[in-house]
Amino acid sequence: MAALPRKARARVVIASPALAAAINGNWQTASRWARILAGDFHVRIVPSWLGEDCDALIALHARRSAPSVAAFAQAYPTRPLIVVLTGTDLYRDIRSDAGAQRSLALATALVTLQDQGPAELPAALRSRCHVIYQSARRLAPAGKPSRVLRVLQVGHLRHEKDPATYLRAAQRLAARQDIRFEHVGAGLDGALAAAAAGTQARCPRYRWLGALPHAATRQRIRRAHLLVNSSRMEGGAHVLLEAAQCGTAVLASRIAGNVGMLGPGHEGYFDVGDDAGLAALIARARDDAGFLARLQAQTAARAPLFDPGVERRRLLHLLHTALETHHRERP
Repeated sequence: MAALPRKARARVVIASPALAAAINGNWQTASRWARILAGDFHVRIVPSWLGEDCDALIALHARRSAPSVAAFAQAYPTRPLIVVLTGTDLYRDIRSDAGAQRSLALATALVTLQDQGPAELPAALRSRCHVIYQSARRLAPAGKPSRVLRVLQVGHLRHEKDPATYLRAAQRLAARQDIRFEHVGAGLDGALAAAAAGTQARCPRYRWLGALPHAATRQRIRRAHLLVNSSRMEGGAHVLLEAAQCGTAVLASRIAGNVGMLGPGHEGYFDVGDDAGLAALIARARDDAGFLARLQAQTAARAPLFDPGVERRRLLHLLHTALETHHRERP
């Protein structure tokens, strides 16, 4: 008897306006999800959906992928359309941008990357929302020097990341010879790049390293005592989970996206733009070993959320369920 033909694998397209050259969190999400899904599906990453036949579309960024979302919904109204919401989506664009709002309405499923995200959505859409934490493989904690405190910020220099707060905090602590500051990120904003260069010229213990390869950046995070995230808005900062996965303590702005990653009880929060508060936390971490140890333990306690196996199970469950249950015409 002839063997039955194997069931064809479904075709999934990931629309990611940020591609590899961007070296940012959205690209990290797209490339990792493509690897996760490749065992079960045929997967392609494209900057925008241009009409190719596929069984499901995953669109990163409600606003920037709005044309892809609208075109796919029109072409294939019964097929799964999953929209992954970024920080600028959740905390800015869905309030005012018509394209982002239309993406929410057209999506068969929505994804946020931390547990505070669904609260930003209209109540009628929250039942469509799934929380999938991003992940990174665990790295063994590095030995860290005792004579200096290594402080690191990772993020391209742009308004949403608010690197100016980190720069001002470094300037406040310029006289502290036992605290070293490093900054990884491309100078996407000219004024902020000039401010970073000026801080480096004035503060011998601050270094702006520019953009680095991802592997090199992870090693910088691993060797730091503190990772600082001073963002104004975040969908679920990848650097926070990378810190958790190598035992590096975190200081972060008190915004919903960071609280959704680190939990409400984390002791290392400072108000957005509060460079004095950030500087005080950094100095305390240097001067109070117990405080630094608590920050490290609180950050590490979140690591199970960011396990690659957990992300894989949640993503595959979402997509398999979507393909099984969304074979119907939408109004």
